[in-house]
Amino acid sequence: MSSIIGDSVASPTVWLVTLLVTVGLLLVDVIIIGRRPHEPSMKEASRHLAFYILLAVAFGLGLAVFAEPHELSEAPAAEFFAGWLTEYSLSVDNLFIFIIIMASFGVPRQFQQKALMIGIVLALIFRGIFIVLGAAAINEFSWVFYLFGAFLIYTAVKLAKEGSEDEDEYEENKLVAFAEKRLPATKEWHGTKMFVTENGKRLITPMFLVILALGTTDLLFALDSIPAIYGLTKDPYLVFTANIFALMGLRQLYFLIGGLLERLIYLSYGLAFLLGFIGVKLVLHAMHENELPFINGGHHVEWAPDIPIWVSLSVILGTLLVTTVASLVASARLDAAKRDEMTGPRRDWDNDD
Repeated sequence: MSSIIGDSVASPTVWLVTLLVTVGLLLVDVIIIGRRPHEPSMKEASRHLAFYILLAVAFGLGLAVFAEPHELSEAPAAEFFAGWLTEYSLSVDNLFIFIIIMASFGVPRQFQQKALMIGIVLALIFRGIFIVLGAAAINEFSWVFYLFGAFLIYTAVKLAKEGSEDEDEYEENKLVAFAEKRLPATKEWHGTKMFVTENGKRLITPMFLVILALGTTDLLFALDSIPAIYGLTKDPYLVFTANIFALMGLRQLYFLIGGLLERLIYLSYGLAFLLGFIGVKLVLHAMHENELPFINGGHHVEWAPDIPIWVSLSVILGTLLVTTVASLVASARLDAAKRDEMTGPRRDWDNDD
């Protein structure tokens, strides 16, 4: 761990301050939600989301002013913004699944904040683990970029194929199904409690199953997002902070853009292109620093370019802009029935009580 921190643009002190601020912000959220479970108003959600976005922009500008290029990052600010935008885009796509999970379990609107908050904390924990593991693997084995790149290309192809398919319902994973069938449970909601005691017997509540579903989903999301961002920066600190800022506003975003989500009909294709681009970038980078003896005799491949970060940032911004504009224009031309057909269960968002 110390070697990972030492290789970062941030000193151990900056790492510590960042972790303390992150924990502090989470604690404030947990205390507020714990004291008053409620569905946030549009004004409240907008205000909090704007705060987190401005905080991320200020952080990136701070990197531009104070952070200097180093071995792992030639342009810290550009790499942070590229990573943050990519992680944020993936998080928006993840909201589709969150909406489906909430609808599938029939989570009351006033309890959804608590479920999302716990899900975000779990996501931070999982991603933190993967960030450390990824950094350690990169430090020891340069060929891991081949694996990251191949996985992202596979994910991109899979996402592009699924982009045109309807998502009729949430399919429980095996762990959730096992808990639902084997653990003693109650079907009644007991506020935001995950366990209750009835007649001397400890039971799990529907909230426990929701948290388990969100947590296991977060784990799968981390498998995509961490290799993707390591394709944009090898600095663990930039990877970590980009993930923090992407996740921090996710709860507010969930309550804000339910109506907008159903109009982003090409989002999956845009993300598939981005993941494919980053996957190719990783493979080219691996070839540029190749050490595998069965590829070019263990020497770097001279014709393989190392795509600069400004090109990556331009591709990310351009893809997000084209995807958003094309989605909004196309969805505006669809009648309500066709839009419902393309978005599946997301159509029930506005009518979900």
